[in-house]
Amino acid sequence: MKYRTFGRLTWRPSALGFGAMRLPILDEDPGHVDEAEAIRMIRYAIDHGVNYVDTAYPYHRGESERVVGCALQDGYRERVKLATKLPAWLVKAQDDCDRYLNEQLERLQTDHIDFYLLHSLGKKTWTQLLAVDALAWAERALADGRIGHLGFSFHDELPVFQEIVDGYDNWTFCQIQYNFMDVDYQAGTAGLHYAAGKGLAVVVMEPLRGGRLTKQPPQVIEDLWTEAPRLTSPADAALRWVWNQPEVSVVLSGMSTMPQVQENIASADRSGPGTLSAEELALFDRVREAYLKLSPIPCTNCQYCLPCPNGVNIPRVFEVYNDGVMYGDMGAARFTYNNFVPQAQQASQCVECGQCEELCPQGIAIIQWLKTAHEALAATG
Repeated sequence: MKYRTFGRLTWRPSALGFGAMRLPILDEDPGHVDEAEAIRMIRYAIDHGVNYVDTAYPYHRGESERVVGCALQDGYRERVKLATKLPAWLVKAQDDCDRYLNEQLERLQTDHIDFYLLHSLGKKTWTQLLAVDALAWAERALADGRIGHLGFSFHDELPVFQEIVDGYDNWTFCQIQYNFMDVDYQAGTAGLHYAAGKGLAVVVMEPLRGGRLTKQPPQVIEDLWTEAPRLTSPADAALRWVWNQPEVSVVLSGMSTMPQVQENIASADRSGPGTLSAEELALFDRVREAYLKLSPIPCTNCQYCLPCPNGVNIPRVFEVYNDGVMYGDMGAARFTYNNFVPQAQQASQCVECGQCEELCPQGIAIIQWLKTAHEALAATG
């Protein structure tokens, strides 16, 4: 296992962290974790050098923390740094922070969390936590030893990320979505460099874009990958690209099978800043461009079409639909649309006023594409 740096700390994390959001399940039920297999996988990873385990309050409908707590018995807890997260969206009063943390400590069978994150921060949740003075609460939890270090995970736009980084002096780390397709998405490369420049460790989630980058790629993408024989699979390529960035401290992978654990450990062993050649890095740019050309809607997210008078989040609808087509996974796109795009922002709210089409610099037939996208994404079958 390769080890990296973690911001200002002297502790060295394993390049690969075990993300416990996609543990093996039974009966296709996310809340029914295959506990024996999950424990076997987590312990195998630790036995092969992984020293960072990440979970969160809502993962697997609350079961992830409990299973991780079981996996870390028999001496395994002392061999890792444990990370979990405060469900920021559920915090309505400062007392809620204590309630959730104490429940998590009980689930995880531990008396402290090494790395505690304020989960899924964006403009709304950051404002919500500031309103209850959650940072003052966190300082007390740090002082009494229930938390070792404080950080946050992030899902919003770059200016909000920078505001949060600058909004508290004692962050140790942050967690961002980052992969070779998302260089300009959410925090992106600019956010990675911004946080690292401030001395924060950066933990990366979704290095495989929710598994989309591991699937059998379209032929045009597969043909490109043949030019890089050292990258043994799409998953290996995507992980190695993230590990090539020296600002990255840990790359989390949500692993559902033992072969995935074994393959990712092997990739981590080959990883490191500067291990990819200039030709290989240029190939990633070509792969990204090829994927983007598969997007049926030429939306650039310029947002000239917003605000829609009827509340439709046009760029977001198009992004979800394009992802489904690009990666050949409309099922995942439907899940995103129906669970993470509020109904009031969905394409069904369009009344065909045409205002957006007059403003679109790309000349997109927005009304028709909204109909097409909604028909494909709202379906449940």
